[in-house]
Amino acid sequence: MRKVKFKNRNWDTVAHLHLPNNFDEKQNYPAIVCVHPGSSVKEQTAGLYAQRLAEKGLIALAYDASFQGESGGEPRYLEDPTTRVEDIRYAVDYLTTLNFIDEKCIGLLYAPH
Repeated sequence: MRKVKFKNRNWDTVAHLHLPNNFDEKQNYPAIVCVHPGSSVKEQTAGLYAQRLAEKGLIALAYDASFQGESGGEPRYLEDPTTRVEDIRYAVDYLTTLNFIDEKCIGLLYAPH
């Protein structure tokens, strides 16, 4: 697992990039963006799903939504649906910058509980 950051507006979004056991940067992998439920953080539900997906050979990105956890944004602990959608868009954009991600094979997992 790697701790990574990407921007949403003018603040950092902090994430964990979960990698398969035999990860090889020269290969292309499908990826999944794991979105946590409201008032949660990347180490909880989304992180558990991301870890399991990586064990199955996928790259999985679990991040703290804006205003939550280690990610920026004010006011803290705000649940804003529009910004949640932007977070997902920026997470996908971040994944497309990585040479080992298959851009045509990026999915989304929303973990409601």
